[in-house]
Amino acid sequence: MSIKTRKVAVIGVGRVGSHVASHLVTKGLCDELVLIDTDVQKAESHRIDLRDCAAFGAHRLTVTCGDYADLDDADIVVISASGPIVEEERLLELDNNLSIVSDVAAKLKATQFNGIVISITNPCDVIAQYMHALTGLSVIGTGTLIDSARLRAALSRETGISPRYIQAYCLGEHGNSQFVAKSHISFMGVSLEECLQDGSGRFEGLDFAALQKEVIGAGWDIYRGKLATEFGISTAACELIDAIFHDDARVLPCSTMLKGQYGQSDVYASTPCVIGKDGVQTILELNLTQEEQALMTQSCEIIKQHRPAVN
Repeated sequence: MSIKTRKVAVIGVGRVGSHVASHLVTKGLCDELVLIDTDVQKAESHRIDLRDCAAFGAHRLTVTCGDYADLDDADIVVISASGPIVEEERLLELDNNLSIVSDVAAKLKATQFNGIVISITNPCDVIAQYMHALTGLSVIGTGTLIDSARLRAALSRETGISPRYIQAYCLGEHGNSQFVAKSHISFMGVSLEECLQDGSGRFEGLDFAALQKEVIGAGWDIYRGKLATEFGISTAACELIDAIFHDDARVLPCSTMLKGQYGQSDVYASTPCVIGKDGVQTILELNLTQEEQALMTQSCEIIKQHRPAVN
C-alpha cells in the first residue's frame, strides 16, 4: 500500500525559518522536513537539534539537510531567506532581498516542484508577487496574518474576551499602510456595532487609532529588544501549512493576488481567504465602508509602487 507523506522544505533557516521548522516538528505537521540554507553548518546543527525534538513526537518525522534537488516531491516550500532587517520600514528591505529571492526562484524553477510556496520574506506582499511572477507557482504571502493575530490579542487584552472568539482583520500591506477593518470586528459572533450598544461598558473605551498604531509597531518593538521577530510569524506560517494539509477551508487573512476584489487587480495584498489543500481556494472581499475602501486602495497603490519589473 502506498501512503502519501507530507513533505515540507524550509529555505532559509535563520531566526524565522528555524522556528518554522521547530513548530512543524513539535506540532507534527509534516512527515518529512528538509532544511536548506547557504550556511550548511548552521542547517546541519538545526537538523540535529530538530532530530532530538522529533524523538518526543507522536509520530515518525524525518529531518534532513538538503538542496533544491530534494524539492521535486515536496508539498510545501517555505521561503524565509532574507538579508539584513531595516528598522521601521519593511519596504526598505526590498533591494537586499530581491537578489536573494531571485536566486531562490531560479533554483526552485529548475526543479520539478509543483506545490505551494509560503513566502515570509519582507516586504512580504512585494516579494510574494515577485516569487509568483518568476516561478508561476502558487504563492501565498503570510501578509497580515500575524498583524491580525496581534490585533485580536490587543482586543482580548482590552475586553477580557479570548482571542479565539474575536474576529478582526488587518487588510492591505503587511507594513505601515495596513489598516484595521473596524466594520468587520465581532466578539463571540456579535458585531462591534452591536457590542457598543449592549450597555456593558466593556467596549466603549476601545481606541482603534491607538490599537492600529500598536499593531503596526509591534514587530519593531520586538525587533528593538532582540533584533528579530520569530515566534509569532513562524506560528502564522504553520497555521497556513496546517490548513493546507488538513484541507480545512480555514479563513485566514493572507497576501494573495487580488483579481478584482476591492477594485484591485494584479497586486498581492492581504484579505481573508479560504485556505485548503490547493492553497488559496477562495478570496473573500469584505464589504468595506467608504473610508476603509479608500485605505485599501491607498495601501494597494503603495505595494504597486514597489513592485520590481520581471524580465
